[in-house]
Amino acid sequence: MTAPPGTPPPLPLLAGGRGGATALRPLLDTVLDALHSGARERGGPIPAGGPDALAARVAAALGDVLPAHGTGDHEALRTLVHTLAAGAADPADPLCAAHLHGPPLAVAAAADLAAAALNPSLDSWDQAPAASAIEALLTRTLAAEFYDTPAPDALITTGGTEANQLALLLARERHGPGLTVLHGANAHHSVPRAAWLLGLPPARALATPAGTHDPATLAEALATTPAPVLVTATAGTTDAGLIDPLEPLADVCEQYGAELHIDAAYGGLLALSPRHRPRLSGLGRAHSLTVDLHKLGWQPVAAGLLAVPDTALLAPLAHQADYLNAPDDTEAGFPDLLGRSLRTTRRPDALKIATTLRSLGRDGLARLIDRTCDLAHHLARLLDAHPHFELHAPPTISTVLFRPAHTDDTHLAALRRTLLLDGHAVLGRATADGRLWLKATLLNPHTTAQDLATLVTLLEGSTHR
Repeated sequence: MTAPPGTPPPLPLLAGGRGGATALRPLLDTVLDALHSGARERGGPIPAGGPDALAARVAAALGDVLPAHGTGDHEALRTLVHTLAAGAADPADPLCAAHLHGPPLAVAAAADLAAAALNPSLDSWDQAPAASAIEALLTRTLAAEFYDTPAPDALITTGGTEANQLALLLARERHGPGLTVLHGANAHHSVPRAAWLLGLPPARALATPAGTHDPATLAEALATTPAPVLVTATAGTTDAGLIDPLEPLADVCEQYGAELHIDAAYGGLLALSPRHRPRLSGLGRAHSLTVDLHKLGWQPVAAGLLAVPDTALLAPLAHQADYLNAPDDTEAGFPDLLGRSLRTTRRPDALKIATTLRSLGRDGLARLIDRTCDLAHHLARLLDAHPHFELHAPPTISTVLFRPAHTDDTHLAALRRTLLLDGHAVLGRATADGRLWLKATLLNPHTTAQDLATLVTLLEGSTHR
């Protein structure tokens, strides 16, 4: 039936409410079809052609980004989602292995859809009743995985950068603006950046000639550094996946009265694997701990965590705004969420994490972690046995550094860019021992031995063409 002339168009449908599921269902079919067609068009781990060609294809597909008249839900979804998928660097492709950017589990992505549809905001209980309760249970449970203390707690963050910033902020609030931050030269860039952001003295990097934080070097630095001092260590470096000697570093910090923060964004979830947990000995001695679940937890970004041994350590984040946590509401028993983050509006990222934990269980996650680490060792063995490649060292977690034999850094960098431009493989780069190395960061547990053999063959062909 045609609407009478002058009748305004119907209002767009909402994702929530009683009719939300009905409104979403046909749109999801369109999205899933577009994801499939886009991936098929891409045909590999990354679109071929490079930045300029990709930007031109996107511009041609989108045309007028803000048209005078809308094209409708299904056309907009088909166009945009197809374009996104066709132009994606897809971490679910076995040959997309450059960064600590893992492929999300389907169950986690499905849970994230529910979060987007209901759109809770965790800045007050009346915006997120169930989501705030889920988060409270999840954070206490995960914190207890790292701390054997009476009241461990954790905050959900956007990732390691925010968690490291919060750790330094809490230390500054305990000790004042004269706090000195000491970190290994292997630390994530967010550590010195957080010191700068917080107005602390410039963070001091200590040499790590073997790639990891050296306890003797730290002891020498602490002997001449006035208190207060925060030492940061790393369990899973970005470049090589190395784990600092956490127990000896904690001993040195205790000896000199320094606090310890451990950035375990990459390696922290090894604690869920009985096989790998012993490598994190000393983790629970940290005053604070960073963990990312969008790495070895296979969550859609963002899914970070800052854990502490006692919830009282989070008290400096307390903040009061009458429209969010009026004192009489808090006294009446309504949870005060404003001190759980420096952000106000905040997604319920705990939902996808809690769903994944329930779906897989401890043993399921351990199996994924173990398999991923095994894949890295398999790739390392392939490269080490190959006459045309040089392996830097056996992997510590799931990162493999290597380079073609008898080539220089300039040609190696050009090889990596060629693979990107051709759309054949996505590999990272790292500097170690004064040389440039290719970096394969394996986070896809569905990768097979044949996929790794294909990568080696591809690299061999690209090196000699």
